[in-house]
Amino acid sequence: MTVKLRPSRIHPFGAKQVPRRAELDPFGIKRALRATVAPVEVSSLAWMPALEIAGRSAAGELDPQDVVKAHLNAIDRFDPRLHAYIHVDKGAQAGHGPLAGITLAIKDSLPVAGMPWTDGSAVWRDRVASEDMVAIARLRTAGGAVLGKTNLPELAAAVGTTNAIFPATNNPWREGFTPGGSTGGSGAAVAAGLAAAGVGTDMGGSIRIPASCCGVVGLRPSPNTVPDERADPAGLSVICPIARTVADVRLIFSVMADTVSTSSSQSQHRIGVADSTALGIEDACADACRRAAAALDAAGHQMKRIEWESEAVAAGYGVVRRASMASFDADPQLFAPGIRNLVEQGRKLSALDYFKAFESATAAAQWTVIKPLLSDCDFLLTPTLGLVPMAIEAVPPFLSEPYGQYIQFVLPVSFAHTPAVSVPAGLHKGLPVGVQLVARAGREMDLLNLAEQLEAMPGFGFQRPPDFA
Repeated sequence: MTVKLRPSRIHPFGAKQVPRRAELDPFGIKRALRATVAPVEVSSLAWMPALEIAGRSAAGELDPQDVVKAHLNAIDRFDPRLHAYIHVDKGAQAGHGPLAGITLAIKDSLPVAGMPWTDGSAVWRDRVASEDMVAIARLRTAGGAVLGKTNLPELAAAVGTTNAIFPATNNPWREGFTPGGSTGGSGAAVAAGLAAAGVGTDMGGSIRIPASCCGVVGLRPSPNTVPDERADPAGLSVICPIARTVADVRLIFSVMADTVSTSSSQSQHRIGVADSTALGIEDACADACRRAAAALDAAGHQMKRIEWESEAVAAGYGVVRRASMASFDADPQLFAPGIRNLVEQGRKLSALDYFKAFESATAAAQWTVIKPLLSDCDFLLTPTLGLVPMAIEAVPPFLSEPYGQYIQFVLPVSFAHTPAVSVPAGLHKGLPVGVQLVARAGREMDLLNLAEQLEAMPGFGFQRPPDFA
């Protein structure tokens, strides 16, 4: 069946509405409008890039609601075995504006008006949000359609996506394997074609981990770039986009941050490469980093090896994260046992324990991440993770010693307060691996331009999981 394309009779920003400043430049959508438009098969709408959806919809060549229907149909068909969503709005409607037709899968730690807001915990099983948070409101105002809320571990405290109230989320590439966490539901939904893009959070790697595990693109912006009215005692968590392409991540980020996308730059850059550590890296992860370094070197960039240490950051984070979990206003006995223990440990910490841990972790992150960025590197390149995706039951316990090897590249970036993006870097035995690019604070657009250059090279970029293609 072919979707009938139609001429536009609707102003792309809605009748008689005046677009806001960020909407005057539709975030690169004009490039999509210049493309030759052909009829679209219904089955392919679920896989259409967000930027193309926006361009076709703005030109009146695609009914935005057709994309919403395609993704709702895909959810009905595939999510009973994937378990990416914990709530689906069967009546979701496309809006008007530069994001018309773009569907969104929102992590269930972020409030969306009229939808569940459980944080993956039985404590808030029946909570429903009364209003959108600012970042979500901006996406909806721009025409984005929220399809529903996606699964996460309780209190977002795990590198997998399991909890006591919903089924475990599977990796779209292999059932029974983790999609990563804590934004695992959104990562799985996007990778499986059950949404055009997703929105999650990243405190210690929670957007970059599932991006790597699911083979999609996840951006951790600099803190305070995207408005976030949530209380975060640690000041580490940021709201993040996840999508199948760098261009789509740039589009969603631009709307949430109310900023204008910049054109791609082909400048030569100095890039520091960390492909070995004292903790060790699984061969497939190190190989992905070396392949990326070779590809960027061939493109004319200057590559140099840098040292990478994460142990002191992980030790400090263990204290900081326990303290942040202890701040939740709930009886610890209501949490699942593993979380309950961490919350109780956090409530025994003193203010001095917290500040010493934060100071030591930040100092170590400054040495590992900030020092090379402020001396002789424009960007850094690392594996995203130290281990490839594993079976759900083999996911390292949160804040455990094996956990430290898994997150050794994402965690120091969080404490350095710098932006980073995970880019798909092929498959290892049928499971995705990713590489991480890191930039100086506030350099998101430059970072995404470099990521887009890498994404276009052989061996990199999104691939469809075979069971969902």
